[in-house]
Amino acid sequence: MKILPVTDPAFRKYGRLIENVDLTELVEVLAKQPVPEGVVYEPSVEALEATSAMEALTKVAFGEMPVQIGYCNGHNELLNAVEYHRNSELNIAATDAILLLGMQQDIEEGFTYDTAKMEAFLLPAGKGVEIYATTLHYAPCGVDGAGFQVAIVLPRGTNYPLKNPHGAAGAQGEDALITAVNKWLIGHAEGGLDAGSHIGLKGKNLNVNE
Repeated sequence: MKILPVTDPAFRKYGRLIENVDLTELVEVLAKQPVPEGVVYEPSVEALEATSAMEALTKVAFGEMPVQIGYCNGHNELLNAVEYHRNSELNIAATDAILLLGMQQDIEEGFTYDTAKMEAFLLPAGKGVEIYATTLHYAPCGVDGAGFQVAIVLPRGTNYPLKNPHGAAGAQGEDALITAVNKWLIGHAEGGLDAGSHIGLKGKNLNVNE
């Protein structure tokens, strides 16, 4: 798979580098968090939110909207699914990580998506990017089988359990995709997702090591 740096012009339609925010403390604290054999996502981690980046990112990146800082850590090499939110997501890396990205505008009838349209980008350790709301993404991947540690910054409440079921049998339209607060998901048949998830990814379950 061709993997481009996030500084490549091809990344611009998906997001941008985070600038004018000191991420040093956040990255140092993130580096102390566990790296499991699988993939673990924690939407809000007190130690990360206690860093100086919390206030800075709230002001600079989200215009003072309340945010949460969590992490997605572990070992992964597969796409498995794509998701999107109604807002940007910030990814800040303590290790090198690969982001598999696509565009919401390329979702087809029946909420299907061709995985051949995904592109891969290397996010280097110590750097952060804003991933735009219309960018399809999912869990990061490690480099050459190594583990990854990526802080995830989103509006507070995102990815928490829904108050009411949306994606149950009989759900109509886009509502069939929602699996958590502010999270719309399209899965791959080989992605190992929970029963009831919308399976709409067509083509290969992409592997960054192929």
